[in-house]
Amino acid sequence: MIENILYTTDGTPFTTGAAILELSYLVAAILFVIGLKLLSHPESARRGNLWAGSGMVLAMITTLLFHRDPEGNRIALTAAAVVIASIAVASVAGWMIAKKVKMTAMPQLVSLFNATGGAASALVALLEFPNVTGTGVILITLLGLSIGSISFSGSMIAFGKLDGRVKDVSGGIMKYVNIILLLLVVALIVLIVTGNTFGASQGMLYALLALTLIYGVLFVLPIGGADMPVVISLLNSFTGIAAAMAGFIYGNQAMILGGILVGAAGMILTLLMCKAMNRSLLNVIIGSFGGGGAAASHEQGTIKEVTVSDAGILMAYSRKVVIVPGYGLAVAQAQHICSELDDLLTGMGVEVKYAIHPVAGRMPGHMNVLLAEADVPYEKLIEMEEINPLLPGTDVVVVIGANDVVNPAAMDDPSSPIYGMPIIKAHEAKNIIVMKRGMGKGYAGIENHLFFNEKTRMLFGNAKDSLQKLVAEIKEL
Repeated sequence: MIENILYTTDGTPFTTGAAILELSYLVAAILFVIGLKLLSHPESARRGNLWAGSGMVLAMITTLLFHRDPEGNRIALTAAAVVIASIAVASVAGWMIAKKVKMTAMPQLVSLFNATGGAASALVALLEFPNVTGTGVILITLLGLSIGSISFSGSMIAFGKLDGRVKDVSGGIMKYVNIILLLLVVALIVLIVTGNTFGASQGMLYALLALTLIYGVLFVLPIGGADMPVVISLLNSFTGIAAAMAGFIYGNQAMILGGILVGAAGMILTLLMCKAMNRSLLNVIIGSFGGGGAAASHEQGTIKEVTVSDAGILMAYSRKVVIVPGYGLAVAQAQHICSELDDLLTGMGVEVKYAIHPVAGRMPGHMNVLLAEADVPYEKLIEMEEINPLLPGTDVVVVIGANDVVNPAAMDDPSSPIYGMPIIKAHEAKNIIVMKRGMGKGYAGIENHLFFNEKTRMLFGNAKDSLQKLVAEIKEL
């Protein structure tokens, strides 16, 4: 009888159970890919989550049933019970949080999830470091610890910023402090990998943990609020990379492939969003977005207001209306009344579409999620590149709570911090109605030239209240 000829990646004999385990990881990876593909479109995103979640459930169940250590021992029943209980408690907690969280707090929730993922990967590396051998595995463990720690502390600061609890800390010295910290992190990793004694490396390990946690905080602190969508997707990518490192530590293909997919998808999304803002990733990380000379170099002109009655008549007798949603729509929780306005106008024969900017809101896809919650048909959500050619023929553009993504300063003011950023060209429409609480500046902290356009009329007030009055006015026509 031939025994132990084949071995799995973690060194255990390739038995029937091991074969099932390896096959389940392959199936789980395929389900991850299918889920990721379905997530690329709002209409199929829900199914994408279910497919990817099924892959993770499969990987967890087969690991508990068929995993063996190098000596061939099963997972102890007590350990399995603890794992199952932890999953159950965390699942219930996650379900309750997801059901109760408001759509305005969704970016904060995403940041919190990023933080927990990074923390989990960092803890795996910290706990497994005494057990790893070989230069390659030690390096992977240290990278997992570093990236996971940065993702954790950085995501927590992002959470605080999005929740209004942490303010931006600007100043040119910050980038030099961060560069020094990063160099110290690299130096410590090199010293630990090349260290001769475990005791010295163990002490350095905790120093590395402290430095990376501090670096994560200082890395996110100076980044301006308008760059938060990019930062969130970048930290999400870090969490995926850290998870892949944890997978390498355990020789677990499901963790490796899942982490690589999350890391790659997050990095691609980060680069796409940087392109949408006409900025490099390096500029986002070390720069500060906001303030500047846009208002100073622009002759402001006159603000013109519009009454609810006039706005209602203008929209009701239009052929084409485009709504540009922004964070103000989310803050006011006005997506449902906005959908009602849409239905009302559509019933009167008006063609209504939504112009979606890639960085509108506080996280990638924020406006898509917000409007999907209000059952706005997916085909009405038009991306910036597709809607812009249609705007010159649009009768009315209604800007609801958006600011920087419709600011013409990006096109005509070289002194503006957002100059060169692709925008939704609302100023090209025949008429423009801007719903805004006041004349405050947007998240980038610069004046919006659109407000002073001769075709623009301002409808001041809370977005939800204004929309409700508008709906009532149109119903009476």
